[in-house]
Amino acid sequence: MPKSWAGVDNCKEHHHCGVIDGQGERLLSRRVLNDESALLELIGDVPVFSEDTLWAVDINHGGAALLIGLLLGHDQPMVYLTGLAVHQASAAYHGQGKTYATDAFAIADQARMRKEPGTLRPGDEIAIDLKALVRRRTDLVNDRTRHVNRLLEQLPKICPALERALSLTNKGPVPLLTGNQTPTAIHPSGVRRIET
Repeated sequence: MPKSWAGVDNCKEHHHCGVIDGQGERLLSRRVLNDESALLELIGDVPVFSEDTLWAVDINHGGAALLIGLLLGHDQPMVYLTGLAVHQASAAYHGQGKTYATDAFAIADQARMRKEPGTLRPGDEIAIDLKALVRRRTDLVNDRTRHVNRLLEQLPKICPALERALSLTNKGPVPLLTGNQTPTAIHPSGVRRIET
């Protein structure tokens, strides 16, 4: 069991780290620039309080990626608490206002009190590949949405009746318009070919 807990409230440009002991007493509260040298200094300073420290973060991607990578690279045990869990629990810690220091304290304290927080480990190849595929699919969906929005903008200028007749959110109308850009081009196709 850890002897101290380091909670980190992650932000884009800086993080705030709060370290507590087994009784929930604050040992350290520090704002740290999201920079490798500053984070390495923090990682070196925290074991002064206890060699057995459990780190806790509320974000496991984006601006927290550098910190997480450095902690994993230095074999520091780390857990992830969902932002929702921290948000719900933080109401008990804040009192009148929200600060990064109180959020860091809340994260550390929640890690101390929870029996089975989710441990962060380096990603396995399947998870990394799956994340890449999901990002690619998101890109394709966003591209299609932009394409449909451009068509919706142009159709009323070219043929308002066609725009009223087609639902561009369905699969068929987009290929139809891609192959036939004007009403004159669509007309010779005939009803049967268009339905097919």
